[in-house]
Amino acid sequence: MALFELVKNAYDADANEVTIKFEKLGTADAIISIRDNGQGMSLDTIEHVWLVPGHDHREQERESNVRSPRYGRLPLGEKGVGRFAVHKLGDSINLVTRAEGHAECVAKFDWDQLLDETYLADAQITVRERAPQVFAAATGTLIEVGRLRAAEWTRGEIRDLYRQVTSIASPFGDRVGNFEVKLEVPDHPEWLATLPGVQQLLEMAPYRFEFDFDGAKLHYRYEFVGVPGLRLEKRIVERDEPHFQVPPAQEPDELDPVDQPRPKRRSRITADKSTLEGIGKVSGRFHVFDRDKKVLPLYGDTRFLERFLNQNGGVRVYRDGVRVYNYGEPSDDWLGLDLRRVNEPTKRLSRNITIGVVDLGLAESQGLHEKTNREGFVENEVYGRLQRVVLGALWVLQVERNIDKERIRELTGAASDTPQGVEGPLAELRRLARENRIGDILEPTIRKIEDDYQTLRENFARSGVSHAGLAIIFHEVERGVRVLTGSINDPGMTIESIRDQAGQLQGILETSSQLLRNTTSRPGSLRDIVRTARDLSLLRFRLHGIKLECPALEEDGPDATATFASGLVLGALTNLIDNAVHWVKVRHPEPADRRIYVNVVPDYEGGPAIVVADNGSGFLDDPATMVSPFFTRRPGGSGLGLYFANLVMDLNEGRLVFPTMDQAEVPEGYDGAVAALVFGRR
Repeated sequence: MALFELVKNAYDADANEVTIKFEKLGTADAIISIRDNGQGMSLDTIEHVWLVPGHDHREQERESNVRSPRYGRLPLGEKGVGRFAVHKLGDSINLVTRAEGHAECVAKFDWDQLLDETYLADAQITVRERAPQVFAAATGTLIEVGRLRAAEWTRGEIRDLYRQVTSIASPFGDRVGNFEVKLEVPDHPEWLATLPGVQQLLEMAPYRFEFDFDGAKLHYRYEFVGVPGLRLEKRIVERDEPHFQVPPAQEPDELDPVDQPRPKRRSRITADKSTLEGIGKVSGRFHVFDRDKKVLPLYGDTRFLERFLNQNGGVRVYRDGVRVYNYGEPSDDWLGLDLRRVNEPTKRLSRNITIGVVDLGLAESQGLHEKTNREGFVENEVYGRLQRVVLGALWVLQVERNIDKERIRELTGAASDTPQGVEGPLAELRRLARENRIGDILEPTIRKIEDDYQTLRENFARSGVSHAGLAIIFHEVERGVRVLTGSINDPGMTIESIRDQAGQLQGILETSSQLLRNTTSRPGSLRDIVRTARDLSLLRFRLHGIKLECPALEEDGPDATATFASGLVLGALTNLIDNAVHWVKVRHPEPADRRIYVNVVPDYEGGPAIVVADNGSGFLDDPATMVSPFFTRRPGGSGLGLYFANLVMDLNEGRLVFPTMDQAEVPEGYDGAVAALVFGRR
């Protein structure tokens, strides 16, 4: 960190090159020198700025938008204390500097002499001018540190320092001119000779992703470049997404101190210009690797690649091309990637397979304040919005990467994820119930759900049904928990309504249990199924301001009879409605514009059908991909809704199709997605 602060000072001084040199290591004369070719300092600047702790001239320059003359940079420094970190490196400090049109200045600090004085006022620093010797033909600053406090610098420590030093400047271009940081060990050149360049290693990543979000749209480019030895075609996706989904804002933990009741926040699932207030445009580049045991050996030196990823994996943040510490360090997981990956280890990204850079503009990101201890930004509301933007972009990368990951699995025969249980969602439900003082009311239902789920789990194991079937149960229970959680947090919800929602959640397990029963399908009315699904979803329509158009439920509306297991079909239909609710919210932040259409088509191709359409964002993928398990473009989604609906229709001798609006007889005003449950013929 001491070296990093000096490098930042060189950046602020308009340098384009900084060289850090370790000389005479292992001896009493060991020296660390830091030299730049920046503007240098005059005697007046040294005395009245550089030697004054907490001087705010850099902060004033930034607030006044005063830029450097050579590269037009805004200063990174703001607190006026970073330069004093150099004194942690050694007890003898020599400063040599020269500014344009001034003599060369020399200053010496000897801490043995300084500490002999009882009072700080008596500790003298000598600064003098001389004819240029070090900077005879140019300007710049040289700092030499002697009597090093770290007596030994090993090969491993130097190589680790090299990794950090080379990461100070962004590897993906720059905003304000070239800025290069070098590290040299003249007495031991072999220590660094075998280290490959960062670009060479990044070229080994099979998945590449870059994005820009300016508040109006998300532009992204994804590229799968292939894996050595596997015959897979390259794949490139480049899109402009006007409806950029981001994870919802997290409420404070219940143990966090609060001075007053927490206001209910409006939950936004898309980002816009207001999301970037105090942040400015956000860009990023990511290289993602594959550490699967059947893939990693194809890259040759697996031990070296794994070591590189362990040391460099993570997402770093840069402002005007200069790194903000300590984001991206091995001890830092500011986006919570590793925690999110616990339940889906092969589906989600983690730090040890991801090397990423987030790029911000210093002038535009004034709402982000660096901590005095240089451990990232102050974690305020602006910082939370930055996290959400980056996580939203990473979700897009994750979706595209999983498509190619599945292709690799098919070729290598690798296994898919195993779904987890419902303990987590139910524990969260219990916490919210206690917090809202209705724990006693809901506890019997929660216990019943736990017992029923465990019974289903055992039945699945005995019957040999696939893990995907169990995942369907988890998906349905999780969705029910989410709806019930929303009801608890709604101040206008009555206890009777919450009880109804709890009963519906319990009914999910009872409905899902039909997957294990040899229940005989019976003839039934499709209109009745639509009415039940409508009734179950009325609360959600009201909460989200969605207008429902349902001709089948009007007087003399269309109806048809088919043979099916009603509980399963009801679950499939509510899943289609659930998807429609989400995607109309994505496309239309204002509730007045949200519309969903549900109807019965008696004479669809091959048999009667239930059609669900909306005016949301529409489908981006082919049907085979959409109905595959765990695939979703919905941040935080499980990817089982359409898979469940497809499986249900297959069990009921029908099919799930994705027709055009004309084929499904959908009226004008619906230009999003349309899906149909077709009965009577595969």
